[in-house]
Amino acid sequence: MSCGEPHETDCSEVLDHLYEYLDREMPDGDCAKFEVHIDECSPCLEKYGLEQAVKKLVKRCCGHDDVPADLRSKVMGRIELIRAGESVPEQDVVAEARAAEAEARSVPQD
Repeated sequence: MSCGEPHETDCSEVLDHLYEYLDREMPDGDCAKFEVHIDECSPCLEKYGLEQAVKKLVKRCCGHDDVPADLRSKVMGRIELIRAGESVPEQDVVAEARAAEAEARSVPQD
């Protein structure tokens, strides 16, 4: 996705790190570059708005569920493998998702 205009920060870089920004996990200096790009690029602004809306919807619908402690690290590890161009066997992903779901069900709720 690109608006066709030159930017200090490339659209693909912004979109690759969109959830870091949405989750407030991005360093301040990178946040500033991200915000400048979003202000200048309507396609990226649109994508940002859509992902922000999805994030709010998920939080509203699923915000009460506890996530297994190691799920985030597993997901981020898979993302890094994919970004590096390595294939991730689908059966491994499905098996891990089922295991995480089973673990989440076994955790006592407050």
